[in-house]
Amino acid sequence: MTGEQRRALTDGCLRLSGMSGDVRPVELTVVVREDVVPWRFPPTGDFLYGEWLRSEFEAGTVPERGPMPDLAVVIATALQSDRTLAGAPPATVLEPVPTSDVVRASVESLDELLSEVGTDTRNVVLTAARVWSTAVTGTIMTKDEAAAWAARRLPDEYAPVVEHARDLYLGTTYADETWPEPIRARAHDCVERMATEARAAHERRDDESD
Repeated sequence: MTGEQRRALTDGCLRLSGMSGDVRPVELTVVVREDVVPWRFPPTGDFLYGEWLRSEFEAGTVPERGPMPDLAVVIATALQSDRTLAGAPPATVLEPVPTSDVVRASVESLDELLSEVGTDTRNVVLTAARVWSTAVTGTIMTKDEAAAWAARRLPDEYAPVVEHARDLYLGTTYADETWPEPIRARAHDCVERMATEARAAHERRDDESD
């Protein structure tokens, strides 16, 4: 994409994307096919817009081309559902992503995720649950499925954290999100516990592949 295209696309996303009411947040990833076919890790992304970066974009920053490890998860998810709003099905234009790269990319996101527990609690809890489930099972679950999976495996003091995050995800907008203090107080430790389990599962996979 040209610099002019990047600026126009960023401005358009800023106008359309939202975090409250009926306006849903936009997450947009642009990929050049030749950057991911044939597949290699880490992949290169051409553009990424997400609401967690809004303040940077409003200050004038535009997304630039560069390494984007999380594309392993994004592409694997697209291939798993194999649905499009327009154009050819993903499976006809993208190559399968090795499970090892999906797990690796998921686990590598954990440090940044932990730093955001206090500011984006629902999303961080659900994403950590999905990283853990992916590291163990090698499949990518929906956020609510991953939360249910994690709740069955967490100690009793942490299960309510992922269950509450799941309930918010299924029925509440960001503007209406509330966390009872006893549950919110356990959120960081809950995410750390899931991160520890995910890393251990990743290490076991590496040991088994050696």
